[in-house]
Amino acid sequence: MTDLVRISKTLSLWLRHRPEVAELELDAQGWADVDAVLAALATRNLPGDIETLLHVVDDNDKQRFELTPDLARIRARQGHTIAVDLALTPATPPAELYHGTVERFAAAIEREGLRKMRRHHVHLSPDIETARRVGARRGAPIIFVVSAAAMHAEGAVFHVTENRVWLTDAVPPRFFRRL
Repeated sequence: MTDLVRISKTLSLWLRHRPEVAELELDAQGWADVDAVLAALATRNLPGDIETLLHVVDDNDKQRFELTPDLARIRARQGHTIAVDLALTPATPPAELYHGTVERFAAAIEREGLRKMRRHHVHLSPDIETARRVGARRGAPIIFVVSAAAMHAEGAVFHVTENRVWLTDAVPPRFFRRL
Protein backbone atom coordinates (compact mmCIF):
# COMPACT_ATOMS: atom_id res chain seq x y z
CA MET A 1 0.00 0.00 0.00
CA THR A 2 1.41 3.40 -0.96
CA ASP A 3 1.85 6.24 1.52
CA LEU A 4 -0.92 8.18 -0.24
CA VAL A 5 -3.39 5.32 0.20
CA ARG A 6 -2.33 4.87 3.82
CA ILE A 7 -2.80 8.59 4.45
CA SER A 8 -6.25 8.54 2.82
CA LYS A 9 -7.35 5.55 4.91
CA THR A 10 -5.90 7.14 8.05
CA LEU A 11 -7.69 10.43 7.37
CA SER A 12 -10.95 8.56 6.77
CA LEU A 13 -10.62 6.93 10.18
CA TRP A 14 -9.72 10.14 11.98
CA LEU A 15 -12.06 12.57 10.23
CA ARG A 16 -15.10 10.30 9.87
CA HIS A 17 -15.03 7.91 12.80
CA ARG A 18 -12.34 8.22 15.49
CA PRO A 19 -10.60 11.60 15.82
CA GLU A 20 -9.52 10.72 19.36
CA VAL A 21 -7.12 8.08 17.97
CA ALA A 22 -4.97 10.94 16.68
CA GLU A 23 -5.89 13.29 19.54
CA LEU A 24 -7.70 15.52 17.06
CA GLU A 25 -10.55 17.83 17.91
CA LEU A 26 -13.24 18.27 15.30
CA ASP A 27 -15.57 21.24 15.45
CA ALA A 28 -19.34 20.89 15.05
CA GLN A 29 -19.00 20.82 11.25
CA GLY A 30 -16.27 18.16 11.30
CA TRP A 31 -13.30 20.45 10.63
CA ALA A 32 -9.88 19.63 12.11
CA ASP A 33 -6.80 21.83 12.28
CA VAL A 34 -4.44 20.97 9.41
CA ASP A 35 -1.33 21.48 11.53
CA ALA A 36 -2.65 18.99 14.09
CA VAL A 37 -3.44 16.49 11.32
CA LEU A 38 0.04 16.87 9.81
CA ALA A 39 1.66 16.41 13.22
CA ALA A 40 -0.43 13.29 13.86
CA LEU A 41 0.54 11.84 10.47
CA ALA A 42 4.21 12.44 11.19
CA THR A 43 3.96 10.58 14.52
CA ARG A 44 2.74 7.55 12.56
CA ASN A 45 5.69 7.65 10.15
CA LEU A 46 3.54 9.01 7.34
CA PRO A 47 4.48 12.09 5.33
CA GLY A 48 3.35 15.03 7.46
CA ASP A 49 3.80 17.88 4.98
CA ILE A 50 1.22 20.13 3.36
CA GLU A 51 2.22 19.17 -0.21
CA THR A 52 1.47 15.48 0.41
CA LEU A 53 -1.81 16.35 2.14
CA LEU A 54 -2.82 18.54 -0.81
CA HIS A 55 -2.03 15.66 -3.14
CA VAL A 56 -4.22 13.27 -1.11
CA VAL A 57 -7.10 15.77 -1.03
CA ASP A 58 -6.87 16.84 -4.68
CA ASP A 59 -6.17 13.46 -6.26
CA ASN A 60 -8.45 11.20 -4.19
CA ASP A 61 -10.68 9.42 -6.69
CA LYS A 62 -13.74 9.93 -4.52
CA GLN A 63 -12.85 13.45 -3.36
CA ARG A 64 -13.49 12.36 0.24
CA PHE A 65 -11.86 15.36 1.88
CA GLU A 66 -11.98 19.12 1.60
CA LEU A 67 -9.83 21.96 2.84
CA THR A 68 -10.79 25.49 3.74
CA PRO A 69 -9.59 28.09 1.21
CA ASP A 70 -6.81 29.19 3.58
CA LEU A 71 -5.69 25.53 3.99
CA ALA A 72 -6.02 25.84 7.77
CA ARG A 73 -8.70 23.16 8.26
CA ILE A 74 -9.66 19.83 6.72
CA ARG A 75 -12.73 17.60 6.95
CA ALA A 76 -14.33 14.52 5.42
CA ARG A 77 -17.18 15.39 3.06
CA GLN A 78 -19.46 12.52 4.14
CA GLY A 79 -19.50 9.04 5.68
CA HIS A 80 -19.27 10.06 9.33
CA THR A 81 -20.26 7.81 12.18
CA ILE A 82 -19.62 10.62 14.68
CA ALA A 83 -21.91 13.59 15.17
CA VAL A 84 -21.13 16.40 12.73
CA ASP A 85 -23.27 18.99 10.98
CA LEU A 86 -22.09 19.26 7.39
CA ALA A 87 -24.62 22.08 6.79
CA LEU A 88 -25.93 20.42 3.64
CA THR A 89 -28.96 21.98 2.00
CA PRO A 90 -31.76 19.82 0.63
CA ALA A 91 -31.57 19.17 -3.12
CA THR A 92 -33.91 17.77 -5.74
CA PRO A 93 -32.49 14.45 -6.94
CA PRO A 94 -32.49 13.17 -10.50
CA ALA A 95 -35.08 10.53 -11.46
CA GLU A 96 -32.72 7.70 -10.56
CA LEU A 97 -29.68 7.24 -8.37
CA TYR A 98 -27.59 4.11 -7.80
CA HIS A 99 -26.19 2.10 -4.93
CA GLY A 100 -23.29 -0.30 -5.28
CA THR A 101 -22.81 -3.22 -2.91
CA VAL A 102 -21.88 -6.90 -3.02
CA GLU A 103 -23.94 -10.10 -3.12
CA ARG A 104 -23.55 -10.93 0.58
CA PHE A 105 -25.54 -7.79 1.49
CA ALA A 106 -28.08 -7.94 -1.36
CA ALA A 107 -30.72 -10.18 0.29
CA ALA A 108 -30.84 -8.05 3.46
CA ILE A 109 -31.04 -4.87 1.39
CA GLU A 110 -33.88 -6.28 -0.72
CA ARG A 111 -35.72 -7.29 2.44
CA GLU A 112 -35.06 -4.27 4.69
CA GLY A 113 -34.16 -1.49 2.25
CA LEU A 114 -31.05 0.65 2.23
CA ARG A 115 -30.30 1.79 5.76
CA LYS A 116 -27.65 4.19 6.98
CA MET A 117 -26.41 1.72 9.60
CA ARG A 118 -23.77 3.56 11.70
CA ARG A 119 -23.42 6.44 9.23
CA HIS A 120 -25.45 9.61 9.10
CA HIS A 121 -26.96 8.83 5.67
CA VAL A 122 -27.38 6.26 2.94
CA HIS A 123 -24.89 7.05 0.16
CA LEU A 124 -26.09 7.00 -3.44
CA SER A 125 -24.15 7.48 -6.66
CA PRO A 126 -25.18 9.69 -9.58
CA ASP A 127 -24.28 7.08 -12.20
CA ILE A 128 -23.94 3.33 -12.65
CA GLU A 129 -20.17 3.37 -13.12
CA THR A 130 -19.55 5.15 -9.81
CA ALA A 131 -21.88 2.70 -8.03
CA ARG A 132 -20.03 -0.18 -9.68
CA ARG A 133 -16.69 1.14 -8.38
CA VAL A 134 -18.13 1.54 -4.88
CA GLY A 135 -19.46 -2.02 -4.87
CA ALA A 136 -16.27 -3.44 -6.40
CA ARG A 137 -14.23 -2.39 -3.34
CA ARG A 138 -15.55 -5.49 -1.54
CA GLY A 139 -16.02 -7.98 -4.39
CA ALA A 140 -18.19 -8.46 -7.47
CA PRO A 141 -20.53 -5.44 -7.51
CA ILE A 142 -24.32 -5.56 -7.34
CA ILE A 143 -26.09 -2.36 -8.41
CA PHE A 144 -29.45 -1.16 -7.14
CA VAL A 145 -31.36 1.49 -9.10
CA VAL A 146 -33.13 3.89 -6.73
CA SER A 147 -36.29 5.76 -7.81
CA ALA A 148 -35.09 8.97 -6.21
CA ALA A 149 -37.65 11.29 -7.80
CA ALA A 150 -40.51 9.08 -6.57
CA MET A 151 -39.03 9.07 -3.06
CA HIS A 152 -38.61 12.83 -3.16
CA ALA A 153 -42.23 13.25 -4.34
CA GLU A 154 -43.31 11.32 -1.23
CA GLY A 155 -41.31 13.60 1.07
CA ALA A 156 -37.86 12.02 1.30
CA VAL A 157 -35.13 14.60 1.76
CA PHE A 158 -31.95 14.37 -0.32
CA HIS A 159 -28.67 16.21 -0.09
CA VAL A 160 -25.78 16.24 -2.53
CA THR A 161 -22.18 16.79 -1.47
CA GLU A 162 -19.63 18.73 -3.48
CA ASN A 163 -18.17 15.45 -4.73
CA ARG A 164 -21.58 14.40 -6.10
CA VAL A 165 -22.50 11.80 -3.47
CA TRP A 166 -26.24 11.85 -2.86
CA LEU A 167 -27.39 11.35 0.73
CA THR A 168 -30.73 10.39 2.24
CA ASP A 169 -31.89 8.81 5.48
CA ALA A 170 -33.15 5.49 4.09
CA VAL A 171 -34.44 3.86 0.92
CA PRO A 172 -37.42 1.54 1.45
CA PRO A 173 -37.49 -1.59 -0.76
CA ARG A 174 -40.40 -0.31 -2.86
CA PHE A 175 -38.14 2.45 -4.22
CA PHE A 176 -35.38 0.35 -5.76
CA ARG A 177 -34.66 -2.60 -7.98
CA ARG A 178 -31.60 -4.66 -8.75
CA LEU A 179 -29.95 -3.73 -12.04
